[in-house]
Amino acid sequence: MRYFPIFVDVAGKTFVVAGSGEAALQKVRLALKSEGRVRVAGETPHRDLVALAGQGRIELAARRFEAGDLEGAALAYGAHGNATLDEAFAAAARARGVPVNVVDRPDLSDFITPALVDRDPVTVAIGTEGTAPVLARMIKARIEALLPAHLGRIAAMAGRLRDRVAGLFAQGRPRRAAWARLFERGWQDGAGAFGSLADALDAASREQASQGAAGRVWLVGAGPGDPELMTLKALRVLDDADVVVHDRLVDRRVLELARREARFIAVGKTPGVPSISQAEINDILVAEAAAGHRVARLKGGDPLVFGRAEEELEALAAAGIEVEIVPGITAASAAAAAAGVSLTRRGRNHAVALVTARGADGPAEHDWRALAAEDAAFAVYMGVGQARFLQGRLLLHGARADTPVTVVENASRDSERIVSGTLAMLPALIRSNGITGPAVILVGLEPARAGAAAATLKTRGAA
Repeated sequence: MRYFPIFVDVAGKTFVVAGSGEAALQKVRLALKSEGRVRVAGETPHRDLVALAGQGRIELAARRFEAGDLEGAALAYGAHGNATLDEAFAAAARARGVPVNVVDRPDLSDFITPALVDRDPVTVAIGTEGTAPVLARMIKARIEALLPAHLGRIAAMAGRLRDRVAGLFAQGRPRRAAWARLFERGWQDGAGAFGSLADALDAASREQASQGAAGRVWLVGAGPGDPELMTLKALRVLDDADVVVHDRLVDRRVLELARREARFIAVGKTPGVPSISQAEINDILVAEAAAGHRVARLKGGDPLVFGRAEEELEALAAAGIEVEIVPGITAASAAAAAAGVSLTRRGRNHAVALVTARGADGPAEHDWRALAAEDAAFAVYMGVGQARFLQGRLLLHGARADTPVTVVENASRDSERIVSGTLAMLPALIRSNGITGPAVILVGLEPARAGAAAATLKTRGAA
């Protein structure tokens, strides 16, 4: 990080802008968003600068800048578009200890101005260290679309209620939870509803008193790996959790979205290796919630698809722990999206099945005759190590040897790979391509970009 992000108090202080054209006008408009004063010096000033001076909003000297213009300045902008004048202005500013920015000249600048999303007093600054200003503007546009127009009013009202919140709620999680509830209400219902915060605070205080120190658990689907595929609700739960109990397959980028103060407990299982038991995981969830913690039980994919969710739900219910389920995108959906194929299609398959190849005591048994039907399409989880068993059962029950299969390893992650072929090729397809998992096998489906008869390979992000 070359440029350290920082917010400078400019209330009552002076911005000096040297220049008279469009670039100078842009810097003046930006400075006028603050509580600072603006002083401009430039020959033949832009008509809008003249108008602003006429309104008393800026000081304007219709001449080339002079060293004295920098007297008492907090920040200085050079916007001549003339190398000689800008270099002289930068040197004069530095001689007086005034931080300077010169438009399009990072070599002459002490600071850069980020792209700003303005919801005063909430300000979001986006910087690319001068390398990609167009990218900064694109990011700004996306954030602008996410933040409600009344966000600034929400923040201002919250500022007036800080003392009251401090009096009602103890420091730490209780106070943080109260703020989160109030901000969520204001975010969703608008600034008008947020104006009744006094009543909302009293209600939150009464609710907290009635609940005591009881914690709760969320069973959260982390999705297949890519953090962008998580739901907004999953992100909110992660941001609020005191404890994150996570599986082995949860992407580290997802874990980084949790609150910095959160405690992480890894409970992942590795096939063929002694791992923590499900009973032990249940005990951890119960103990953490009973201690008053807000627990995010983070599972890869969707917690309700081969995630042993019911076992955890039953253990928590028996202990009287409140639980909420936050669904996620399951691996089969991500695998199909990666391969560019729909899980269902009119005229091809009227249903799709999600099956696991591994049961509690070995290979899983299914209605193989139904799965082997010519119009069947299904996704197999945990099937890499059971590929030969899967192939044998399907062929034995009438599946065609040329049934298309697609194997997607690490769907949605940077290490994603896709190989395709036929049922007759399945074990060799996995072995020859070094597929070790986690992977989903799509049977009866072939990728849009590959023929069914030949193996193909795709590495995510490769040319």
